[in-house]
Amino acid sequence: MNKSDHGGGAPSHRRTFVRPEGGPAPFRHLAHVPSFRDNPIVFFTTCTYQRRKILASSRCKKILHDIWQRSADHDGWWVGNYIIMPDHVHFFARPEIGARRITDWVEMWKSVSSRRIAAALSIKPPIWQPEYFDRYLRSGENYAEKWHYVEQNAVRAGLVEPGEVWPYRGTINDLMF
Repeated sequence: MNKSDHGGGAPSHRRTFVRPEGGPAPFRHLAHVPSFRDNPIVFFTTCTYQRRKILASSRCKKILHDIWQRSADHDGWWVGNYIIMPDHVHFFARPEIGARRITDWVEMWKSVSSRRIAAALSIKPPIWQPEYFDRYLRSGENYAEKWHYVEQNAVRAGLVEPGEVWPYRGTINDLMF
């Protein structure tokens, strides 16, 4: 992987724009920076297009699970725990050294799953919003805390009672820190 894939670590030469009311205007996107590890665990969240509530089904779970399961062999990305909510997904993944770039990988699985989900549910694409959120985790404790919070999403949303297990979640690979 070359330095330009991660911004090269050099300071940005972008100009700072000033709002009429004063202060710098925020940039919408931040460049990915090199990780402090060669193969970090990354926490992902992505939403459906216009937050359509279409994902909470056994068909969508199978489609996403199958794509993510094959991802290790095809793209070098190992998916761990995941939860599929009606209008978004959360999951954890770890790249191998030399894995497909993060943006290319997310684009690939979204594209493949979009076609399959649209066909399975007889709906028109797009399925996913183009944006996604990713966060590099710093420790095993951070991973456990984040997963505990995420797995409670269905309870907080009122989709299951406390103690019940949301059926659209799982683990594909054990991601060890």
